[in-house]
Amino acid sequence: MTMIYLIAVILINLACMIAILAIKGHSEKKIPIRALILPKFEIGDISGDFPGEAQFYYNGLLNGGKEYAIPTGDGNLKIYVKDEIALCVIGMSKTNAALNTMRVLSDERFDFSKTYVISTGCAGSAIGNSVMGDVFIITGCADYDIGHHADPREMASGRLETWFHDPAYDSVTSIKLDKSLTDRIYELVKDVKLETTEQTRKFMKTAFPGEAWADRNPKVLKGSTLTSDNYWKGKYSHDNAILIAKTYALADPFATTEMEDNAIGLALRKLGMSDRYIIIRDSVNMDVFMMGETPESLWDPDAGNSVAAESSKESANIFTISMENNYKVGKVIIDAIKNGRL
Repeated sequence: MTMIYLIAVILINLACMIAILAIKGHSEKKIPIRALILPKFEIGDISGDFPGEAQFYYNGLLNGGKEYAIPTGDGNLKIYVKDEIALCVIGMSKTNAALNTMRVLSDERFDFSKTYVISTGCAGSAIGNSVMGDVFIITGCADYDIGHHADPREMASGRLETWFHDPAYDSVTSIKLDKSLTDRIYELVKDVKLETTEQTRKFMKTAFPGEAWADRNPKVLKGSTLTSDNYWKGKYSHDNAILIAKTYALADPFATTEMEDNAIGLALRKLGMSDRYIIIRDSVNMDVFMMGETPESLWDPDAGNSVAAESSKESANIFTISMENNYKVGKVIIDAIKNGRL
């Protein structure tokens, strides 16, 4: 009887151990993520109010999914997941973008081994080849700030560009995205129909009279982007941007200016994920002062201007439309990822 009892106890304990291991193994199974969308800001709530960079993506792809808190010191980072698509609003600036990208991709609850990382958001765009509402598939990015910047009032040579290259920093100054990937993406989205407004069309045409490049509807383009913590605008800075893109031999000319993409790219390089990096930027303003506006009239805190407002002197009323244009393009790309077409 004692032997039978002992065997029974052993079998029960063994069954319990197997059950515990099975439960533990199930609980530690990582959640696969096929596409991680990284907008930088949302103006209010994630849904139901004036849209920032995240809301159209959340409403179209993540609504009804699960929400997870990403551990951080301030407790403000969340990731939304549904059907193997994820979205996280990582914050503005290079520091926020790089640190929060690393934080998300280091979370062991998720399997990012095959994930495409999509940086998405608004930008200023270059005069001469873009209009507000355009959406760009970015093929390369560079850091606008690194190097040497001079005040134009102190330039002695008459040189228009006030930026000077410093090769000592070249290992961190630029990212060239995978050409095969960006080419395939552009072919997928180049004919996506984008929207504009009559006010924006009039704004562009009036600001640049007689310029054919400024008098058209938005479209999907390819280009390079420059990342800066400085929200810059103006002719000197425009000339610097062109020079920086050429200096770092980016595949396409300078097209947009933003505050995060090169920093995200550096984080992905350290994680061995550079070949799955996608950048989608939409234009909500131009990179020079227009229509008689000045730095003081646009940026003085007492002026009360906001690029997102319908009455904006900087972006006409294109902000919401441009955010939706970005989503239309991004949705095509994400559908291709889900269907294995990238």
